[in-house]
Amino acid sequence: MYSPVHIYAAGKNDIFSPASDIMKLMISGRIIEYVFFFGLLGFAGFLLWEMFMPFGTAVALAAIIATICYPIYERVRIMTPRHNSSVAALITTFLVVCILLIPLSILGMFIFREAAEIYSLVNKPDSSIALQQGIVNVEHIVQRVIPSFKLDLAGYIQQGARLITSNIAAIFTGTASTIFLFFLTLISTFYFFRDGKEFTKYLIRVSPLPDEQDSAILKRLARSIRSVALGTVLVALIQGTLTAIGFAIFGFDRFVLWGTIAAFGALIPGIGTSVVFIPAIIYLLATGSYLSAVGLSIWAALAVGLIDNLLGPYIISRGGTLHPFFILLSVLGGLAFFGPIGFVVGPVILSLFKVLIELYMAHNPNPSQ
Repeated sequence: MYSPVHIYAAGKNDIFSPASDIMKLMISGRIIEYVFFFGLLGFAGFLLWEMFMPFGTAVALAAIIATICYPIYERVRIMTPRHNSSVAALITTFLVVCILLIPLSILGMFIFREAAEIYSLVNKPDSSIALQQGIVNVEHIVQRVIPSFKLDLAGYIQQGARLITSNIAAIFTGTASTIFLFFLTLISTFYFFRDGKEFTKYLIRVSPLPDEQDSAILKRLARSIRSVALGTVLVALIQGTLTAIGFAIFGFDRFVLWGTIAAFGALIPGIGTSVVFIPAIIYLLATGSYLSAVGLSIWAALAVGLIDNLLGPYIISRGGTLHPFFILLSVLGGLAFFGPIGFVVGPVILSLFKVLIELYMAHNPNPSQ
């Protein structure tokens, strides 16, 4: 019998023996296998990424819709015969179309028509005489305090209307691509509903992290998506609706357009519905409608402001403990990097980063604390 010491000594003396050479060849062969495999995997992943990138927005939107509406899908599936997941996914996708996409399409057509009317109205020389005279009066008052103050309200309205009409026109004129992405979003939503649990199980199985950590990450992300959608989008829609009602009460035409602009402004922290209310109040003051200006100011502060300050933080706080400052940065950065869908993707990435830090701290506590 040989002890480990004898075996170690023999290994040192036979380091250049044929057996050692065979071991080296086996190790080098295994390294070559790993390099080839991961190189091939990386190349295939790169090609797959390039192929899927043109459809990234549609798939991401479908994933967000499926995550938000998944509780509805679960209820529908329970009510279907034999709990058929395909039938439940089809019904839920149809409900999404009826509740979300069709109203948004109709709203887009209304906005396009009203923006086009405003653009043509502002361009008429005889239609803005009272407005221009009122703006001059406001400028004279403000210039007593700020001499360099200049207000080109008509120009701002014209530029905004041109921007809206050009963007919405681009959406509806690109008929083929729009229809294709629309149906791709619906198909993706259907599969996310039906096979969402299988997708998450596969991600958990592939991930090198422990299963409980993967489950915690996925649950936190789903909760973050729902809280952002409810706390941001739903509150923005309520604010836009109240803005449209206020504009209709105080005599503004095309209140659907202004309510929609206010809803989009409400998605951006720090700006909110003031992007619409401030120019509208200035317009009322410039045209001598002082009572309406006071009434619209009160409406903006009470009906719209209370929704933003009370309902929004309450809903978002239920989805996590993200600091408002970081929510602001994540929304702005998401919009800049991902486009319109970034107002949800940005906070979700922030939530992912936060839960990873929390998992690290939970498994690596600081002894000094």
